[in-house]
Amino acid sequence: MKGQFRLPRLLALSLLLLAACTKAPEDSAPVPGAGPVALFIGDSLTAGYGVDPEEAWPYLVGEAWSGRGLSWRARNAAVSGSTTAGVLEAARWALTPDVKLVFVCIGGNDGLRGTPLAETNRNVDALLTELKRDRRTVVLAGMKIPPNYGRAYADGFAELFPALAKRHGVTYMPFLLEGVAADPRFNLPDGIHPNPEGHKKLAASVLSFLDAQGLPK
Repeated sequence: MKGQFRLPRLLALSLLLLAACTKAPEDSAPVPGAGPVALFIGDSLTAGYGVDPEEAWPYLVGEAWSGRGLSWRARNAAVSGSTTAGVLEAARWALTPDVKLVFVCIGGNDGLRGTPLAETNRNVDALLTELKRDRRTVVLAGMKIPPNYGRAYADGFAELFPALAKRHGVTYMPFLLEGVAADPRFNLPDGIHPNPEGHKKLAASVLSFLDAQGLPK
């Protein structure tokens, strides 16, 4: 979203409550003879909190690839409530040999909890180091938080992600929620999590971005 991303304090606080919600990931066992896997990891914004699994944007991306005749499969390993501190451990089970691309969108819960920037930076740095092993392609999506957490903190938080992407040489998508954040047409009544229409818009944005990057290869 261009310009500032603003949410009322009440909505921001509600995310702290929703962060406790968890969503069990689907079976990640490799399928013999199937194509390569694009793994999507993160928190509730990627897991599809409040919508059916088939409505979440990673699933829609996979459906679009299938419709194009691509052999790539999308696997959604995101878990609602995840923070940068726990996402690596939660994702390791899903890093099977058939995973060739990993799309990461994480950090929103860290920002809204006021996690020190140095800690978030350290966690994402370790995550990217792990994900780049075995020559996987990695895409990191940026995240923003409301400015009512303090301008210095909000700006520093937003700047972490492009800096980390550059440091690790991974592909960077500036803001996953571009055009969706804070728009009631695309969000559930909580004003935070995308509704089915919002997930459709996110899927279209991610597909467009990956296409422009020539991914998946």
